[in-house]
Amino acid sequence: MPAEGTWNLSISTPLGKIKAIVEIHTREGALTGVARAAGEEVPLTDITLEGDRLTWRQSVTKPIRLNLAFDVTVDGDTLVGTSRSGRLPASKVTGERRPDPDRAQPKAGAPQ
Repeated sequence: MPAEGTWNLSISTPLGKIKAIVEIHTREGALTGVARAAGEEVPLTDITLEGDRLTWRQSVTKPIRLNLAFDVTVDGDTLVGTSRSGRLPASKVTGERRPDPDRAQPKAGAPQ
């Protein structure tokens, strides 16, 4: 799936930039995931992938308690979009997928 993997996210919020790690996998035909930031790990809910549009929800308690809704577009190993919480302004989200060691290319000169 084009959304699967481990993503390094940067979220530009009114409180400053927040770095997060999001892991998305397929289990029994459904997308599942977790997000890690500010010393907490939270599950992703309502994960949907339609074409290149990926959406999910998550609740966080740090730096403040928020229910977040993400809406991003995946383009290869990058994503761009927004995160919203209620009436707060949307925050810009960017991300890069971490390389998958299982799909790594052999090094030049290495036996294959």
